Amino acid sequence: MPSPRLRRLASQLTWHWENQLRPRMSDLTDAEYLWEPAEGCWSIRARPDGAFALDWAFPAPEPAPLTTIAWRLAHIGQTLAQRADYHFGGGTLTMERIRWPGLTAAEGLAWVDGAYAAWTAGLAAADDDMLRRHSDGPPGTMDGRFPFADVILHVNREIIHHGAEVALFRDLYRAQRPGDRGTP
Repeated sequence: MPSPRLRRLASQLTWHWENQLRPRMSDLTDAEYLWEPAEGCWSIRARPDGAFALDWAFPAPEPAPLTTIAWRLAHIGQTLAQRADYHFGGGTLTMERIRWPGLTAAEGLAWVDGAYAAWTAGLAAADDDMLRRHSDGPPGTMDGRFPFADVILHVNREIIHHGAEVALFRDLYRAQRPGDRGTP
């Protein structure tokens, strides 16, 4: 059973996910998911072998390209899946090993839902000792320099930040397509 401190840290993301982000995505269409509002957008692409890949580069170019909703949802899923794997699993999920979702909104949402479930299940099984330990993690997780409690806060910020971007892109998509119902 998670401690009160851990429950508070986890509840920040859970509340946002259940009351804001995930309901906002419930009627996401394939057209919105893959909409490229400008030339050169990063997105998810089909590879010749039938798998899918996320457009990315490390280091990212300056300025970084605009990204699609598909890319942003994949990034949210990647953030959750990698942190779940590194902190509660085998610690082997690299960008090259991720099986990215396909080219439909349903696939993208199912994938991000699975990653969210893995992360929150790991948090539900954690205890206060884990909050204090410094743990290695994938790049962008402060690389073991801070206690795991700070990693949880970092993940929360990432998901809330990129979730807000997805919501904004849905609004922009609806504004470009008069007559579409969109989301409230």
